[in-house]
Amino acid sequence: MATLSQPVAVSADAPIDAQKHSLPALMLGAVGVVYGDIGTSPLYAMKESFIGPHPLAVDPLHIFGVLSLIFWSLMMIVTVKYVLVAMRADNKGEGGSFALLALISRNLGEKRWASGLVMLGVLATALFYGDAMITPAISVLSAVEGLTIVQSGLKPLVIPIAIVILIALFLVQSRGTAKVGAVFGPVVLIYFAALASLGLSNIIRHPEIAGALSPYWAVEFFAHDAKLAFLAMGSVFLAVTGAETLYADMGHFGRRAIGFSWLGLVYPCLMLNYFGQGALLLSTPSAVENPFYLMAPEWARLPLVFIATAATIIASQAVISGAFSVTHQAVQLGFLPRIRTEHTSAKAAGQIYIPAVNWGLLIMVVLLVLGFRELTNLASAYGIAVSGTMIITTIMLAVLIFGVWKWNRYVAAFTIGLFAIVDGAFFASNITKIADGGWFPLAVAAVIFTVLTTWARGRALMRRRLEEDALPLEVFIKSAGSVHRVRGTAVFLSTSADIVPSALLHNLKHNQVLHERVLILNVKVEDVPHVPPAKRLETHGAGKGFYRVILHYGFMDEVDVPADLVRIGSCGDSFNMMSTSFFLGRQKLIAAKEQPGMALWREKLFAWMMKSSESAMEFFKLPTNRVIELGSQLRI
Repeated sequence: MATLSQPVAVSADAPIDAQKHSLPALMLGAVGVVYGDIGTSPLYAMKESFIGPHPLAVDPLHIFGVLSLIFWSLMMIVTVKYVLVAMRADNKGEGGSFALLALISRNLGEKRWASGLVMLGVLATALFYGDAMITPAISVLSAVEGLTIVQSGLKPLVIPIAIVILIALFLVQSRGTAKVGAVFGPVVLIYFAALASLGLSNIIRHPEIAGALSPYWAVEFFAHDAKLAFLAMGSVFLAVTGAETLYADMGHFGRRAIGFSWLGLVYPCLMLNYFGQGALLLSTPSAVENPFYLMAPEWARLPLVFIATAATIIASQAVISGAFSVTHQAVQLGFLPRIRTEHTSAKAAGQIYIPAVNWGLLIMVVLLVLGFRELTNLASAYGIAVSGTMIITTIMLAVLIFGVWKWNRYVAAFTIGLFAIVDGAFFASNITKIADGGWFPLAVAAVIFTVLTTWARGRALMRRRLEEDALPLEVFIKSAGSVHRVRGTAVFLSTSADIVPSALLHNLKHNQVLHERVLILNVKVEDVPHVPPAKRLETHGAGKGFYRVILHYGFMDEVDVPADLVRIGSCGDSFNMMSTSFFLGRQKLIAAKEQPGMALWREKLFAWMMKSSESAMEFFKLPTNRVIELGSQLRI
């Protein structure tokens, strides 16, 4: 059904109509949903830069050098790349890697390198799942570790408390995030206010720390020890993780709200906190064990633990909801089998809950916490997936800027070259962490990539096998003139509205009748986020009571076949569900060595995924008492 693959488009909740909300309201929502991940980075980024896999001396050179790298990294990646450039590339208001890929495909059509670009999109999706597993673990663990600063004797309780919080977070997913989401913005606003006030109180004691705003210190850091500075970039990158969310959630809050909230609130608060941590380290180098919590006076540390934990829960919630959204889009576009999806809001179709994804993530997150046990160990696994996704975004931006926007080639080359150098440097530095835990997100991405590509390839092979024996609809209609017709409507789902579905042939073979009205229904997912209901239904008369019907959906739309078929008015009588039967073909796949296509193990994997997928009846929301399934065997 889909012709385009789906990379990452993370979304936490149902889209918000920017036209119906004021800019301040949208900015508050963006602060709560979009900036949870990047906003919690101060809990561990500065600490890991100094005591991570490649420790640094806590002296003015390294303090100023790390702060300069953090400031200019956020400036180049978040402000310039995403806010000023990438967020201009919207697909009907939606952002994210898929919006970018679909925008390119729609404007440039089929090119020789199109399949390679699609594979990059699939890889971006696979990398996202690795990130989605690590983010809740590292965020909650970093907040709860603050208890050891309050009372060192609480260290044995850190992991149990973190696991309890994570389990509780995943347990409430089935209830939906509408009510919880209403408090996201204010809670994160309080958190950012705490970041700024803590940082400012320490900067006042050492105002000279503001000198780190100069890129001179980053250059001096590299000049002093280029190898150590390069390795330190892997930890500095922790300050940038979450940047992709700005672009991916553009459709929820709009470009202006996300851009203004970053420049006017989030970026200043983050930098005040980072510079405050640097000021603390200038006077108290031993505070490097946890500069975030040690910035606060002793009486404020326990309340700060609660505030930071709430912020990390919100950041984790956004990533979990994003995993649901990405999975839904992958299913819509034909890169995953049908998966049971529950809608947690009667008003907002975008608020969904996917049990299989929820419990799978919970298991992996708990295993991560138990396996890595400490924040420093977990931080080593963080960053590779995100930096890889950023490189993919840069590649697609290059195609867009040169091929679609057609910028001046010198300006385009300078812009993309700058992005490529920054992204490439961070990715190369993060690669050095593979042995220390970075292998985990890469292993997850490899498994997910295999699953996505196997399903897409298997579906293509299955369609090809079915079409080899399929009859053109026009030929079938001419030869079926003498068949007995019975009252009512029959709907046959098909991968194409121009061929006879196998279920129709089986029904005619066994029952030897046709209904008075026969609809050959093809569900197509377009390369846009949403298709308006008024433009969703397409009908064509084929003669003798046969009709070609095409339902168009966007990759973020909810598929509801009966609700859309009710609007049929050009296919004879009006559509009546009680006189309609839905015929579904169900193939039992047999992996065969003699059939060229995929490796035998991938054919077996595809057959298992096909068998385990949710039934078409439930996926398309067909009434259970109006469905007839006709099975057949198919060798692939």
